[in-house]
Amino acid sequence: MRCDRGLIHSIESFGTVDGPGVRMVIFFQGCPMRCLYCHNPDTWEMDRGEEMSVDAILSMYEKNRAFYEPRGGITATGGEPLMQLGFLTSLFYEAKKRGIHTALDTSGWLYRKEKDADYDELLSFTDYVLLDIKHSDPLGHIDLTGRSQEPVLAFLSRLDEKHIPTMIRHVSVPGITDSEKELSELGKIIAHYGNITGLDVLPYHTMGRRKYQELGILYPLDGVPAMGKDEAVKSRETAIRAYQGERLRMELEAEDDELSGVEKGKDPECCS
Repeated sequence: MRCDRGLIHSIESFGTVDGPGVRMVIFFQGCPMRCLYCHNPDTWEMDRGEEMSVDAILSMYEKNRAFYEPRGGITATGGEPLMQLGFLTSLFYEAKKRGIHTALDTSGWLYRKEKDADYDELLSFTDYVLLDIKHSDPLGHIDLTGRSQEPVLAFLSRLDEKHIPTMIRHVSVPGITDSEKELSELGKIIAHYGNITGLDVLPYHTMGRRKYQELGILYPLDGVPAMGKDEAVKSRETAIRAYQGERLRMELEAEDDELSGVEKGKDPECCS
């Protein structure tokens, strides 16, 4: 069910790394995940943030519209925007009415198949998704986020079915998500989806440590060093090699299946 008002943590007027072009980035309040490397713990709880209307947010966009167009738009991030699904849907619906490009930055964890009608409505107003795959291993995902991996990949499947262009994001954390095995598995996972537009591997940083101190929360990765950009580039290269290898394997397997069909007297797909 749509709603016109929601809780917003903050708004960044000129973002350049959260979707195509220059964007207004809207940080939603509330998040069900507890990622060990989270640098915005002040977005977790729903008892914070400022209540804002759809019109108030888009009015801010309109004031700077000339800076965002032709390639930019709005990006909903957080926190986790899907915690306020009705408000998010209303925001994107109104944005599309005004010809504004919409992007969703999400973990996808809140997706549930039984709510497909609600999610399909949202996706009908969504131009682009940045999907965070926190860890390629199911058990590692639980250790890192406190939540299971299954809903994330289920959401990715739904995005693929709806042909929503999706950029995969992955934070590379020393000793946790930077091993060759973990990164290679990530590449193999995303090779099975046809809507992937790219892979963005982000280096872990410690800039959120002060927020934990201010909130009186123990910083969970104390002692883990920040990762350099060069290391993150190497991490991405590892994942991309695995992606390319898996895609090649899938293509060869499909060719073998087609040839097997011909040998058994079946018409190949191109001739049916």
